[in-house]
Amino acid sequence: MRISVGIDIAKEVHWVTAIDPDGVVRIDRKLLNTPADIAALIDELAALGGEARVGLDVVGGIAGLATAMLAEAGLALVHVPGLAVNRARQGTVGGENKSDPRDARTIAEQARARADLRPIEPASELDLEIRLLVSRRRDLVEAQTQRLARLHDLLVGIFPGLERALDLTTKGALHLLARYVTPGELRAAGKKRLVRHLEAAGGLPNTETLADRALAAAAEQAIAVPAERMTARLIRELAAEALASRARVIEIDRELEALLQRHPDAALIRSLPGMGATLTAELIAVAGNLTRFASADALASAAGIAPVLRQSGKTRFLRRPVGGDKGLKRVFYQSAFCSLGHQDSRAFYDRKRREGKRHHQAVIALARRRVNVLWAIVHARMPFQTGYKTAP
Repeated sequence: MRISVGIDIAKEVHWVTAIDPDGVVRIDRKLLNTPADIAALIDELAALGGEARVGLDVVGGIAGLATAMLAEAGLALVHVPGLAVNRARQGTVGGENKSDPRDARTIAEQARARADLRPIEPASELDLEIRLLVSRRRDLVEAQTQRLARLHDLLVGIFPGLERALDLTTKGALHLLARYVTPGELRAAGKKRLVRHLEAAGGLPNTETLADRALAAAAEQAIAVPAERMTARLIRELAAEALASRARVIEIDRELEALLQRHPDAALIRSLPGMGATLTAELIAVAGNLTRFASADALASAAGIAPVLRQSGKTRFLRRPVGGDKGLKRVFYQSAFCSLGHQDSRAFYDRKRREGKRHHQAVIALARRRVNVLWAIVHARMPFQTGYKTAP
């Protein structure tokens, strides 16, 4: 007898429903997100006899404990995406009424009826460490983007000349703003003191040029803008935070590099032009084990870069996909763009441009072609070879 189990995942209290092959409900209760209650569920399923197939609507995160314990008990786990749960529930009588028990029953029914659900394989310690660092790096980069935008806004309000003269994405500009902001502060410091301050940061190129640009901007503005003192204080705080965030991202990149040295697929993935350490780590974090995809088409479809067939009656056409994993699509698109300096990628890109494709369309087409190459590399366990399949 095969028992189909659906678990609607929540932060503290899940809901579990188990049904037999005849659709009879055998278990229908709350499931606390605690080791004791999850262990009790495992015992209940064992007492029912037969094989259990467990569907989860969440992978990782708040489902981490349940996933680990159920997998350790030898139960088959499959992922039932939230969108599939919502659509399936809405197709039933009273489907607009959403509740955890109803969703758990829908997940169980999907686990019983569908053979195409993706198995959930417990990630290795190495994969999880990469995933966590990539997530942390993404948070830092997003926060840094907001921080720099705020810096630009504040600086242009009191000292537009300096805002134009500095590149706030560089360490030197941030180090300068961490201490000297207003025209009066720069003029009072003078060139020698500014250069010493910049040299104290270590490893900064062209410190004298940067000091000269700042002093030239200060010479052009003699007036003190209202609220200049408070604005300058906030700018110094943001610049110090930006420097700390920048250093942390560099540290995370070193940690990711060390983890990739131990990953069995990293060297193969990085052999593909355009796949640097950061993009390789993001691909591993988002896609997991690439061998779980049955084909390159399946991987491209998961990324949302494969054309979608629309057929109804005599009408048949391909359209641009609107679904797919946005993170996975971004990795493939960005790596394709970065690979344009390589002869094989450039030849394919130029051919698509000659066919009338716009830049964005040509890069998407290149990304789709590279999915085939990447999938073949990982499955054949052979690194990329230049000229292996040069585009005509």
